[in-house]
Amino acid sequence: MSILDSPAEAISPARPRDPLRPTAPSRVDEAVERGLSYLLGIQNEDGHWRAQLEGDTILESEYILTLCFLGRLGDGKAVKAGETLRRAQTSTGGWNTFPGGVDDVNPTVKAYFSLKLLGDPANAPHMLAAREAARTLGGLEACNSFTKIYLAVFGQFPWSRCPAVPPELMLLPSWAPFNIYQMSSWSRAIVVPLSIIRALRPRVDVPAEAALGDLHMPARPRDRAPSIAAACWGRLFRVVDGLLRFYERAPLPGLRRRALDGARRWTVEHLEGSDGLGAIFPPIINSIFALRTLGREEDESLVLDQVGELERLEIEDAETLKIQPCLSPVWDTALSLSTLLEAGLAPDSEAAARATRWLLDHEVRRPGDWARRRAKAPVGGWYFEYANPFYPDTDDTAQVISGLSQVRLAGEADQARLDRALARGVAWLEGMQNRDGGWGAFDKDCDREFLTHIPFADHNAMIDPATVDVTARVIDALLRSGVKREADILKRAASFIRQLQEDDGSWFGRWGCNYIYGTWLAAWALRRVGESVESPTLRGAASWLESHQNEDGGWGELPLSYSRPSARGRGPSTACQTAWALIGLMASGVWQGVSLERGFDYLLRSQEVGGDWLDEHWTGTGFPGVFYLRYHGYATYFPLMALATLRRLRAGEPVFSTPHVLGSAEAKLNGWTPGG
Repeated sequence: MSILDSPAEAISPARPRDPLRPTAPSRVDEAVERGLSYLLGIQNEDGHWRAQLEGDTILESEYILTLCFLGRLGDGKAVKAGETLRRAQTSTGGWNTFPGGVDDVNPTVKAYFSLKLLGDPANAPHMLAAREAARTLGGLEACNSFTKIYLAVFGQFPWSRCPAVPPELMLLPSWAPFNIYQMSSWSRAIVVPLSIIRALRPRVDVPAEAALGDLHMPARPRDRAPSIAAACWGRLFRVVDGLLRFYERAPLPGLRRRALDGARRWTVEHLEGSDGLGAIFPPIINSIFALRTLGREEDESLVLDQVGELERLEIEDAETLKIQPCLSPVWDTALSLSTLLEAGLAPDSEAAARATRWLLDHEVRRPGDWARRRAKAPVGGWYFEYANPFYPDTDDTAQVISGLSQVRLAGEADQARLDRALARGVAWLEGMQNRDGGWGAFDKDCDREFLTHIPFADHNAMIDPATVDVTARVIDALLRSGVKREADILKRAASFIRQLQEDDGSWFGRWGCNYIYGTWLAAWALRRVGESVESPTLRGAASWLESHQNEDGGWGELPLSYSRPSARGRGPSTACQTAWALIGLMASGVWQGVSLERGFDYLLRSQEVGGDWLDEHWTGTGFPGVFYLRYHGYATYFPLMALATLRRLRAGEPVFSTPHVLGSAEAKLNGWTPGG
């Protein structure tokens, strides 16, 4: 019998059934039940899930630099982090931003310096190879602004040649062409404490043998000429940067004092109730550097608190220590719950109830930075980490809503609490829609492209424009919450997605790697909102996905595709990306055939005995071209979701036309109704 049998989406409503008993003795049913049991088995007692989140070695290097700054370089943890660096060195001597990628100058220089600080001999083979790799990549001058500022703290790069990051930014009014709330939330959390560091210019002396004089090299010309607009903006901002650096020589004392006080106050206020500043690694270490540099006695307890948050990110064994960029419990819980419900978990089960209560306890109930963008939205939504109330994001909020909207709690009061939280979350999402019809991650209309040419913005993450993948997930959430397909908010969102389809039929993926991710979500969302499978849009998506299937039946794509067009949709097969492609194909109307047969066979063959899947290759994206992620849970959530989707299609369930489940009188919020 074919793995697929003969799936065809039915119009009739879903049929109730026992979620833990297979409907037929097939390989698909058995795989789904094993995956369901595995995922239920790793749920924490309080109801949430959290998988490991992995980033590149910049995390371990900056951790070592932070310990050095604090005078704790002799800690055993620093030694173990150094061993992590040594094991991650590539065969060509450098360090990369994802396994299998080419050497990159920033992680290479930071790792080389960190190992020097730990006492690795300069003439050791691995250090000679690292030195040569760093020089080949351009040395210190080729590093980005943030790296140069860190090196300046340790006397390895002149402060005078670091871009200006004036704390006077804090004094700019909201109507100014540029202020801190026009940059992305993550840049804001990095830059505000960084402005304190740049203004006060702390200095940590290091041993002569750790110095980086061997990496000072002439600056190289750019690889490619910028566009006319980029060149003009770049020239303007270089002039402004030069003026600001001249001002830095003798800033106005009163103005500088006010600015520093504003930056400190902003930083301290944003620590309240959070797992560190922004609850992510870079702002946490910047806040440690900044608060210690200010030298105020009252800040020392805050420094210790931030060091504690940093330590929560550690994964330590007998020989190595790794640092996670942040923790991802809300995201993991939302994806786990949605996947389990798709796989047949009863909406009123105790496991679903425990996950729901945990998520409700982590709802945002205070205004955050997003409110500065004048978004017409009530307070609501969810963040990514355990505690990050200033920064709910649309992606997490949408995924939480998609899962919680299917849950049914036993108690009337509990269900009412759930309905109100969902109503707030949906209203917040609706208020965060951009002018162009799409959604960014953390802010509304944070898309002023000219800001990317500011000298200290060379980390490639200065703005937070609308993206196809986030918009697609929001569409699904709004549909599940009662917004009608014909609502203007969804029409505008669908139009935004259609306009960004590539000529080859694919879509760019901002938060997952890469075109497979974007194409899956775009096709899924358009089909959910009523796009015909006969449309050129979905036919193009299906054709692109089928043409990028690997010989082993799976799909894969490396982060290399962000910088190399020929790598689009190409790479070693992963269970996660195979699942994305399969769901994208089914959403595009491909319900049977060789591609699906081979793809699902790949998933069935690669499932572990315990019911999960394992992916070695990285499929998550932090900042394209700069920072990538390995979500360890992705290899389980998405294959199970794909197999469960197939099983529902075989059972005749309306997978792509989920009935509305929210919008009752009890769920209304101060006169708001879904889509209103």
